[in-house]
Amino acid sequence: MRDPLPQSFYLKPTVEVARNLLGALLVRTLSGGETLSGIIVETEAYVTGDPACHAYCGITPRNAVMWGPAGHIYVYRSYGIHEMLNLVTEREGLAEAVLIRAIEPVEGIETMRTARGGIKSRFELTNGPGKLAQALEITRAEFNGMDITRPNAALAVYERASEPEIKATTRIGITKGVELPYRFLIPKNGYVSKGRPSVAPI
Repeated sequence: MRDPLPQSFYLKPTVEVARNLLGALLVRTLSGGETLSGIIVETEAYVTGDPACHAYCGITPRNAVMWGPAGHIYVYRSYGIHEMLNLVTEREGLAEAVLIRAIEPVEGIETMRTARGGIKSRFELTNGPGKLAQALEITRAEFNGMDITRPNAALAVYERASEPEIKATTRIGITKGVELPYRFLIPKNGYVSKGRPSVAPI
């Protein structure tokens, strides 16, 4: 397989990275060698000065990875239940990241279904950040701080085959900074997470 996206991809402005991740292929390699993969169809950007960003109040043991090198994985647990996959962006010390909100499954669908408790609907497998982390067996214990750009990593992102249509909207699932148009998605894709925020200019 070709090399994953390099660190230089993530060293750009966070909003740009969030947009450029749409259409890219997210690949999870399990310990037994099975591959689970999906096309990224929805992302959210979290930036400096953003009250919804975990780094807004400074560095803590929980968010320390965000302050490190671009291209590393930041995983946190939402409401003590759902693991959330984020990719660190920008230069060290800036503490910004992109949340991967949804993917369109490509490989390993039956294994994803088992990980999601036997759910029948393919469209419900990975249409949300907690769902995709569960389907791909992504945990904070295993992945937080991992370099997603290195060859043979258990989680990698590969360049998109073509540039998709992109829409920007306000964010969902948060209580602060909801008015910011930092949620990006591929319109009309059935695997985008639920929610009907207002559509903002691209």
